[in-house]
Amino acid sequence: MEKHPYEVHYKKLMPALISKVEELRLINYGTADVPSLWKYLLNKKWKKPDEEPIISKMVADILSVKPGEYMNYTQVTAFKSPEWGEKLSDEEMDFLFEPRRNLE
Repeated sequence: MEKHPYEVHYKKLMPALISKVEELRLINYGTADVPSLWKYLLNKKWKKPDEEPIISKMVADILSVKPGEYMNYTQVTAFKSPEWGEKLSDEEMDFLFEPRRNLE
């Protein structure tokens, strides 16, 4: 996989990343951490990177992350990960995905 062009700015952006994670934790998003926030930014917010990124714009992007969007991203990526299905037995998977006939 090709390295994202913004990776070189990771250390410079660390104070903003830490600040955002602390904010997310203050509003009870306890699972928030710098690596997952960074992945969110690279894969969603900065999916189409600028040729010459401006650090102040990157900081603004970090600080403007909406908690709901970030948590949706983390939940979707967790469900897409192979570990999610491996943690459940075949019986549990059948129960989860069997069609419900008597829902009334």
